[in-house]
Amino acid sequence: MPIVNFERYCEMLDKAHAGQYAYPAINISNTDTLNAAIEGFVEAGSDGIVQVSTGGGEHASGNLKDAVLGAISLAEHAHRIADRYDINIALHTDHCTTEKVDTFLKPLIAETARRRAAGLPNLFSSHMYDGSDLPLEDNLKTAVPLLELCRDNEIILEVETGVVGGEEDGLNREGIDKEKLYTTPEDMLAVHEALSPVSGARFMLAATFGNVHGVYKPGNVVLTPTILKDGQEAVMAKHGDDARFWLVFHGGSGSSQEEIRETLGYGVIKMNVDTDTQYAFTRPVADHMLVNYEGVIKVEGEVGNKKMYDPRGWLKKGKATMAARVVQSCHDLNSAGKSMGR
Repeated sequence: MPIVNFERYCEMLDKAHAGQYAYPAINISNTDTLNAAIEGFVEAGSDGIVQVSTGGGEHASGNLKDAVLGAISLAEHAHRIADRYDINIALHTDHCTTEKVDTFLKPLIAETARRRAAGLPNLFSSHMYDGSDLPLEDNLKTAVPLLELCRDNEIILEVETGVVGGEEDGLNREGIDKEKLYTTPEDMLAVHEALSPVSGARFMLAATFGNVHGVYKPGNVVLTPTILKDGQEAVMAKHGDDARFWLVFHGGSGSSQEEIRETLGYGVIKMNVDTDTQYAFTRPVADHMLVNYEGVIKVEGEVGNKKMYDPRGWLKKGKATMAARVVQSCHDLNSAGKSMGR
């Protein structure tokens, strides 16, 4: 079916919230990874989220390095592909920092506004503003007008408090003050009280509880999921049960199944998956090159084997393994078999 509209997306997220499961949000950077993500959701019988970062958009535009152009191109491909399947796919943009709001986020919202004026569906279903580089008060001052802009165009906004450590997509927050890796109940109250007055808007919160981008050996990342529980309880105690957040889990690579499942009970409805799917795509490609070395390389005057170096052959292997990793994520997050269908 087509990329979900605002009402359908809210229904998806509300259903996950009530059922204590989450949707994998798969980062993509080209049509092969995009197809792999959607095909994985289809195989799992799960609705899902596909997302583009600024780096992913730049990559998709080739030497132009135009993040907006690349993101639009991938989104248009996603609209056409998703229309052929019976699951719900939402399109999202990931980690737009404050310095890129005017050059990435606002132009994409403007493109959706242009499409809406022409009677076309929204380009993206949701966007992320990552203002964690600012003090919380300044973060929220920037987020409020963005939420109003999103509301006016029936787009969901994701915001972040605290900082997700590590490095991903050129955003390096290694060595960050460890206290900033943990959102406080006061932080979550401040987010609710700043954003909830925007009538008609819906938003997600990426609250941090020790999350770190990248992949690490067991024991190197210390997660404290109860931070989410404490924050939710503080917000509901003051503002009622309806104030409970839709929460987002960033930096989950290498997390234990127990930690992931625990967050679902605290309101996580979206979990970003990037590092693990990158590896899943690349591993069979590396295997293909090593096993078929004399076919893919013209060694000592030989002609090689066209079937071995045709990019479609080895990209197909990467796509299949990435799709299988998406299926695993759906099972990890309990979304498998729960698609709302058409």
